[in-house]
Formats: sequence, C-alpha cells, structure tokens
Amino acid sequence: MCLIAFALNAEPRCPLLIAANRDEFHDRPTAALHRWTLDDGTEVVAGRDLRDGGTWLALSPKGRVAMLTNVRQSVAGPGSRSRGELVTRWLQSDGDQDRFADGIDPEAYGGFNLVVGDFHLQRWSWLGNRDPEAPHEPRAPTLHRKTLGAGVYGLSNASLDTPWPKTLRLKQAVNESLAGLREHATDEAWMTLLTNTLLDSGVANALELPHTGVPDDMERALSSPFVRMPGRAYGTRSSLVVRATPGPCDWNVQMNEWTHDPRIAPGIGHAEHRLETLRW
Repeated sequence: MCLIAFALNAEPRCPLLIAANRDEFHDRPTAALHRWTLDDGTEVVAGRDLRDGGTWLALSPKGRVAMLTNVRQSVAGPGSRSRGELVTRWLQSDGDQDRFADGIDPEAYGGFNLVVGDFHLQRWSWLGNRDPEAPHEPRAPTLHRKTLGAGVYGLSNASLDTPWPKTLRLKQAVNESLAGLREHATDEAWMTLLTNTLLDSGVANALELPHTGVPDDMERALSSPFVRMPGRAYGTRSSLVVRATPGPCDWNVQMNEWTHDPRIAPGIGHAEHRLETLRW
C-alpha cells in the first residue's frame, strides 16, 4: 500500500474513515478483498498477497485494524521477512501494543510504516523502522513509535504525515468528506470526494517533488495519488475506502474496494468492486 489517509475520532458519527491506494507490480499475485482465516483461526477481512501470504491493510471482526506502507529507498534493504506479516501478526496478537512493538525486530524487514489499532479500546499507534527525520537515508534500522490521538493522518512512502503533495491531497479529501458527513449525513457525495482523489493521476510540479533517491522521472510518476507506470508494469492495483458509522446497538463498518485494470484509464465504473461489511 502506497498511499493512505485516515481519520481517527475526528467526527463522532464516523470515528474511523480510511482512504487508501495500493501500488504494486502488475504481475504480483494478489487476491482482492475477501474474508479469510490465518492458521491459528484468526479471521481477516482484507486483500491478500498470494506470494508471501500477508496483506497491506486489514480489519478483523473483533475490531482490530492494521495498515502498512513501504518506505521508498534508492536501494531497498533486503529484509529477511515479508512486511505484510506485520499486519496479520497484529490481528493475531493479544492486543497489547507495547508487547507487540517489543516483538518486532526492525532489522528483519525492509523499510515500513505500520499503523495498528483497536477500535473498541480506541488505542492507535504508528510504528516504523526508518528514522522519521531521514527515512530515505541508509541508516541502521531502529523501531520508532508514536501514539495516535484524534485527528486526520497521512502515510505514503516516507514517514507519518510527511507532507508529500499526494498525501496532503488525500488528507484534504478525508477532511472534506467528514465535513460532508456532518452536513449531509445521507448524501453519498462524501464517497465521491474520496474516490475522485484516489483516482487522481495528476503528478506534482517539479518544485514539489520529494527527493528519495530514485530517478526524477520515477519521482514524478510516483507523485500522483493514482500511479500509472506501464513501462515498468507497475501502478495502483486497488483502491479502498473504509467507514465506521453508528448502528442501532453497535457500529456498522463498510469496506469498499475497487480493483483496477492497468490496461485502461482509471475509473470506478471500469473497476471490479467488492464490498464487505462488519459489525463492531
């Protein structure tokens, strides 16, 4: 997953809102959003990386959430373990975030950002194994952690809330979507704001481009919310919107995922849509 904006308790009628794009090579085998079970019986609602078995953003029926992005580096660290297992490990854990963090070996993984949370306990944390002040520098991996309070956050392939143009665009869309929910609780325009931004393939101007160590043409191509790099057989594979809203006696959680066909221009009408619902 390469772009995520998420709101935690920023709006009482929507205490969790997530908008995300997953970028990946087109030939990496992937299963779309569905319900599946880990070896220990833990239920997962997520897409799945069929090569290494993990995932990039997942929810559990019990109210656990985990979100993952990679950290971009000109020379990727080898990492003996798949970063996608960090997501499933959180869903399998006993829910103690301190104990979970203590069990992560930062040197065992390539650069990552990981957000873990428990919806019922309202405890959320960001963890990363690259220096937040210099995430793209080839420094020895160390685990960093931050507790997250109420607010809107953004992640791409740097560190938490690094102000890349596409991250700021999606955070703004999340803020506007929450405002739309406040003003028009039944108006689906809140979703349109998010999907339009997730499908935005406009690149940043040269002065706004980050400098992560990759060639300038790659920086430019990767600077849009929706990434299209057909020459490298790489780009945005899927988009996801997650929303929690109050029900009669619990919370209704909707997960909408669109799987994109790299051969055609991005568009919700062209994508395969999947919907999963949970009650927390």
